[in-house]
Amino acid sequence: MIQLFSNEQMRSADTHTIRNFGISSEKLMKRAGTAIADEAQRVLEEKDLKSVLVVCGTGNNAGDGYVCATELLRRGIQCSVYQLEGRFSQDLEREWTRYTGAFASKIQSQGDIIIDCIFGTGLSRPVEGTFAQAVQDINSCGAYVISADIPSGISGDSGLVLGCAVRADLTVTIQEYKAGQFLADGPEYCGRIVRRDIGIKSNIIRDTVSLYEPQDIKAFFPPRRRNSHKGTYGTACLVVGSDKYLGAAALATAGALRSGCGYTKVVTTKAVREAIAGQLPQAIYMDDIDSKATSILVGCGCGVSKDLYAIICSLLATYTGTLIIDADGLNTLAEYGIAPLPEASCQVVLTPHIKEFSRISGKAVEDILANPVQAAKALAGMYGCTVLLKSSSSIITDGTRAAINGTGNSALSKGGSGDMLAGFIAGSVARGLNAYDACVASSYIMGKAAEIASEHWTEYCVTSKDVEMAIPQAIQSL
Repeated sequence: MIQLFSNEQMRSADTHTIRNFGISSEKLMKRAGTAIADEAQRVLEEKDLKSVLVVCGTGNNAGDGYVCATELLRRGIQCSVYQLEGRFSQDLEREWTRYTGAFASKIQSQGDIIIDCIFGTGLSRPVEGTFAQAVQDINSCGAYVISADIPSGISGDSGLVLGCAVRADLTVTIQEYKAGQFLADGPEYCGRIVRRDIGIKSNIIRDTVSLYEPQDIKAFFPPRRRNSHKGTYGTACLVVGSDKYLGAAALATAGALRSGCGYTKVVTTKAVREAIAGQLPQAIYMDDIDSKATSILVGCGCGVSKDLYAIICSLLATYTGTLIIDADGLNTLAEYGIAPLPEASCQVVLTPHIKEFSRISGKAVEDILANPVQAAKALAGMYGCTVLLKSSSSIITDGTRAAINGTGNSALSKGGSGDMLAGFIAGSVARGLNAYDACVASSYIMGKAAEIASEHWTEYCVTSKDVEMAIPQAIQSL
């Protein structure tokens, strides 16, 4: 499991290391710059390239760049520096005075490799002026681009592009992975990420964000007992669909059926039942909710109504299992009131996308995107529930723990993906996972299935049915 750090946590770790382990900021900068030089030399040798241009800003990230340039020159590699104007940090000033190599007057075509050392992870304002021009020149010059720690212009906490950003082929992250490398625009701009340990000692023992790796997810799919039966793997009851939205019920049901639970019970309208029972005969179609089910999913394709609100309120007050509220269930709570949530007798899972999260939390979309991890944790803590905030990189939190899902692609950016995910979560809880682990495992598998399906059908052409059919391969890949 990979731990992702925020800007504040990395600053704290730097200070902790300097104060308590006798490692100076100068020595840390030397290690960071050398690590970047190592990766640049490796790329040069692999791709049979010759020269390097280091583009430096005015902060400590640029100091790493000067160390890198000095080290490459020491190794006999052709290297120069392009320096942007501005007030230098103290550490940068030191490394700038030590540098004895050449300076470039422009960025275009000055190196086979460009090393981006303009901004680090602490950037919090839009990139403007000559800095924006430098970013644009890097992106248009055709060189192989390596970014130091994070591509300049990407927020280290949110992964958002702040005005404009460098598109890197390789990002050398120093000491710890950063949340912004895996959120929003981060994955698209970082390229391949390599982590280099430079000896920073973290004093952070909690509140980091986890990124689950395949071996972590594998633990959620243990070998099934031969001596078992339907009852061994629990019951998921789905309250889904309406005469207007038949497909949502079918997709949620398909997701639950692929999850490994013992029973999938579906409470829906007669029209939906008649439409989907033939293609999904493995499910049990009912008129009433099974209040003894291990998990209950409510909301997919139900439409917003007072009747649905009454069902949700009743379940919150009396049900004792795990209640997953998705789609129109969330919109219904936003419409008629979320007051019943804190008094819930059951474990609650909320699975909003960004706009649904905005409706239910009252927060503006731009505020959520600026710090999605903290926004999700705050909502989960306020209502004592598990939140799965769906996006290009979904966030799972129970108010204390938090994880980012690193699988998936734009094939999931189509109607129906969330319904299938919700059904898979319900089934995963039914077969024995707790709410948090079920959301982590389900998000990973759905994302992996989309990746597998896209290898055959492309991200353009993949449908939710294709994703469903790839779920077994996604699990088998573990």
